[in-house]
Amino acid sequence: MKPLKSKALAGLIIVVFVATFFVSMGQAEQQAAPLVVNEKSFTCIRDMTPVRGFYVANIAGKLDETLAVAKSEKGGVYPPGSVVQLFPNEAMVKHQKGFNAITKDWEFFELDVNENGTVIRKRGFQDVKNRFGGNCFACHVGAKPEWDMICESGHGCEDLPISRLAIESLQNTDPRCEPKEIPFMQRTTAWFIKFFTPL
Repeated sequence: MKPLKSKALAGLIIVVFVATFFVSMGQAEQQAAPLVVNEKSFTCIRDMTPVRGFYVANIAGKLDETLAVAKSEKGGVYPPGSVVQLFPNEAMVKHQKGFNAITKDWEFFELDVNENGTVIRKRGFQDVKNRFGGNCFACHVGAKPEWDMICESGHGCEDLPISRLAIESLQNTDPRCEPKEIPFMQRTTAWFIKFFTPL
């Protein structure tokens, strides 16, 4: 091989090596960066994407990946940044793999919501309870492995002791949302729930 060609080949190898190194470093930093979850991570529940009665979002910008799992008939593992909510005042957020093996990297939140926004009342893993006194982890741990701790009918969790009317009433009266006309029964149901189960 001629010296000129040898130098060109050596230079190309060095360029490829350096480029690969920096790409790998960038990916490692991206994977290692912790997910930041704060009050601003939670907004009007109706601004999220509805899926069979619950709502999803992704604060890491991976909504398509979250929706792919949420809509799958076979289940799957939700990507980091996934936010899942059934009620305005409680949520679960998926962190990076290895964040918490017991909860499959989910963190649970109890929220206080009003016209001014969201306040995180409690966040954690096995000890967070909702406004009805139910332990979030104790319910979701019953989900079959393929559903990644998401509870729906047939997923293995115990049925919620609350009607579909009550669920929709709370969703449609989220005080962070733009006002909209909702049926009288939903307004009345939401008022009774909030009155008798104050946060």
